[in-house]
Amino acid sequence: MSERTVAAPRERGFLAASALLFLASAAGTIRWCAPMSGGMRMPGGWIMPMAWMRMPGQTWPGATASFEGMWIVMMVAMMLPSLVPMLSRYRRSLRAADAPRLGTLTAIAGAGYFLVWAVVGAGAYAIGLTVAAAQMQSPALSRAMPVATGVLLLLAGAVQLTAWKVRQLALCRLAPARDGRPPADASGAWRHGLRLGAHCLRASSIWMIVLLVIGVMDLRVMAFVTAAITGERLAPRPEPVARATGIVVIAAGMFLIARARSGA
Repeated sequence: MSERTVAAPRERGFLAASALLFLASAAGTIRWCAPMSGGMRMPGGWIMPMAWMRMPGQTWPGATASFEGMWIVMMVAMMLPSLVPMLSRYRRSLRAADAPRLGTLTAIAGAGYFLVWAVVGAGAYAIGLTVAAAQMQSPALSRAMPVATGVLLLLAGAVQLTAWKVRQLALCRLAPARDGRPPADASGAWRHGLRLGAHCLRASSIWMIVLLVIGVMDLRVMAFVTAAITGERLAPRPEPVARATGIVVIAAGMFLIARARSGA
């Protein structure tokens, strides 16, 4: 029996499990975020997302745990479509090394990858709370927020057009191949997942900024960011995708600045 014949059922099982995980995480994201899509109207006419607010009776540790849980589920839904092909290449390299426990090693590598994004979520929450507290205390700072958001989007979109962005995308897309044949043990799988997460974090850092400044609870923004990340990582030529989405982000920034200046 050929290696391909033996590997095919395992690969179908991996893809089926990935699809179920994606559907579960997407459903969890929708269920978690939909009731929190509103927020508090602030001086300047914008809405502060409920993600940066503590619910009545909720402790700070409870609020942090709630946000981190939501963030991890959201990251699984957003990153899994582009991660699955990378994990498939990782599994092929393990099969070539006759590695046992293929499913376990794949899960460990995936956990290492998402740990990187969990750390990002904890940092984003700390920064978001600090900024939100400052805005609540300063009406002038709050009124400047729409223009500041537009400027951040202009900068983020401009970075999408740079050679730096192209280099980071290349590192993310080629990370499994650059690592060569990873060690076929739990420690090697963990390190592989962490390295892959670090590479792809840099490539997707602009999109995390877009997500956080426009609407961390906005399902429409999540869908756009997910499509942009997936397109950049999986398209045969990522540069046109990065540039096209960068132009969209620049246009959104210009729109926000124009609307803020007009007082709309």
